[in-house]
Amino acid sequence: MFEFKKKVAKMNTKSPLISILMPVKNTAQFLPVSIKSIINQTEKNWELIAVNDNSSDNSYQVLCKFAEEDDRIKVFNNENGQGIIPALKTALNKSCGKYVTRMDSDDIMTDYKLEKMKVILDKYGKGTVATGPVKCFCEEGIGDGYRKYEQWLNDLIIAEKCYSEIYKECVIQSSCWMVDRDDLIACNSFETEVYPEDYDLSFRFYQRGIQVKSYPHLLHYWRDYPGRTSRNDPRYKDQQYFDLKLKYFFELEYDQERTLVVWGTGRKGKKLVRKLQDYLQKKEMKCDFRWVGNNSKKIGEKIYGVSVENCNIVRDLNNPQIIVAVSSPPAIQEIKETFSKWEFEQNDHFYFFC
Repeated sequence: MFEFKKKVAKMNTKSPLISILMPVKNTAQFLPVSIKSIINQTEKNWELIAVNDNSSDNSYQVLCKFAEEDDRIKVFNNENGQGIIPALKTALNKSCGKYVTRMDSDDIMTDYKLEKMKVILDKYGKGTVATGPVKCFCEEGIGDGYRKYEQWLNDLIIAEKCYSEIYKECVIQSSCWMVDRDDLIACNSFETEVYPEDYDLSFRFYQRGIQVKSYPHLLHYWRDYPGRTSRNDPRYKDQQYFDLKLKYFFELEYDQERTLVVWGTGRKGKKLVRKLQDYLQKKEMKCDFRWVGNNSKKIGEKIYGVSVENCNIVRDLNNPQIIVAVSSPPAIQEIKETFSKWEFEQNDHFYFFC
């Protein structure tokens, strides 16, 4: 599927330098294809800052071999500990490009990826993050969950409406963005030890008012495989996502003059309520939220000390803020139709945390 050609690099000194930040952890088997996809870029004015994150395979040796052949490739060992965030911090500190992007060491760029994202930043200037559609691939085949996420993400990207559903999932794929260095630093770059780090950065772009501009065609191949960090590291589990969503919801959206409602009494709804209670206790905040659902067996019960109410009470509340935590797509669609009838607006009256 992927074919690479040897190309002679011709640096354009008038074009802004692009710094590609690449954390590397035990991906020696994928590195040659990943790095060759960077070497094959139609945009030649780039530097690859690869940071070996305490790999136990021969990733470092593979990196050094490429660095010997192309002086745009610079290799470092992690100076700030272990993990993706310290590696990204090291890479940014060693870089000097006007524009900055990230590349996972197991992924693949389309030949024109850097060029197309650079054109967007050249056109719109600071205050912009450039992105584009991605395609998941896996030797064992892509699961239904990844396929649905890819479709959802790409629909948002093409419509340039990523922030409209930012409380659902990460709306900017970890290796498919480019931003002006000044904007990245203004968003606190990789200074926060918060995981999932790509989702946290998306929230900080949103918080800072960085506009999303997209190239409408495929830019990036996103590899999945059993050993991928996001599959195995506990910092990427569901509970971490809820923690992150609640943090930014209360920082950016919550209005204490309005009634907060949690909608959903299934697995996700219960997990969210526990996380919400923990958050409020930790922050020493008083927030008498309401919990609603449509499961007749649970309505009227007390779960975690909170009485579950019928969801129909919500339409009689004055200007509520509703966090929806349900799993079933048909149920989500039904809730959307209900909110439409009630003339509730997304990201004002309701937020999907699912």
